[in-house]
Order: sequence, then structure tokens, then C-alpha cells
Amino acid sequence: MDPIQNETMYQVLVFSTILAPIVTALMELLKRSLPRLIPYHALLSLVVGAVLGAAAYPFTDFELTARLWAGGLAGLASAGLYNSFSSRKPPPDK
Repeated sequence: MDPIQNETMYQVLVFSTILAPIVTALMELLKRSLPRLIPYHALLSLVVGAVLGAAAYPFTDFELTARLWAGGLAGLASAGLYNSFSSRKPPPDK
């Protein structure tokens, strides 16, 4: 793989790591204010992440496609994070 492509993927992953907590917080706000959207949480997370990635134009020098990928990854990570914590079972009683 070309070193330039490796560097771009590394930057996309770092950018999505930065975006993930922001998307998680925004999704929590949306879930609490619009409870009817909870069944569409994963899809909405993907869209919110992509929109945030695209809106981060002044903060990055990526192309639009790289920012959309980073936002989409952050949105999907946010949805997975929420699902893993919301579906935890309490520890069994001894």
C-alpha cells in the first residue's frame, strides 16, 4: 500500500476517534428530546456522524470523502457504544 494512503487512513481513524464522543453526546440529546427516534438510533448516528464530519471543514485539510468516512465511522462507533452499554445485564446475585 502506498505510504500516502496509509497516512490518510491513519488521519481518518484519528479524526473519527475525536468525533465519536461528540456524536454520542448529540445522539443522547436527540434520544431524550425525540424518543420516537430511538428505533432508528443506528441510522441516525451514521447520518449525524457524517454531517459532523462534513461540517468540520475549517478544522481539517481532508477531502470531503475522507471527512464523510470519518464521520460515518464515528457514528457507527457511537451506535455500537450505546448498544453495548444499554444492553448490559446486571451481575448475577450470589
